[in-house]
Amino acid sequence: MNSTINQLRAFGFLEGASLLVLLFVAVPMKYIWNDPSVTKLVGPIHGGLFLLYLFRAFSVAIERNWKFSQITWKLLLACFIPFGTFYVDRVILRKLDRQ
Repeated sequence: MNSTINQLRAFGFLEGASLLVLLFVAVPMKYIWNDPSVTKLVGPIHGGLFLLYLFRAFSVAIERNWKFSQITWKLLLACFIPFGTFYVDRVILRKLDRQ
């Protein structure tokens, strides 16, 4: 967990997992069972992890001198798409971490 890319991968996993919990647990509980308590808990956690992922993606891109048009935009777009951070981890970040 020492490399900055590994840290970015960890933030991506946490952000993606929190989105899945929000979409598949908290939102159904809110709208099917009229219990917004989980949404009120998981929503801000997901928001914070989302912001941490964005911040970490920018800081790693600056540190590694990545061109925005090659890698960085993909990392940023991934956090807006469900399962996107998992895809970027598998396709891009895992390969970069091995280098």
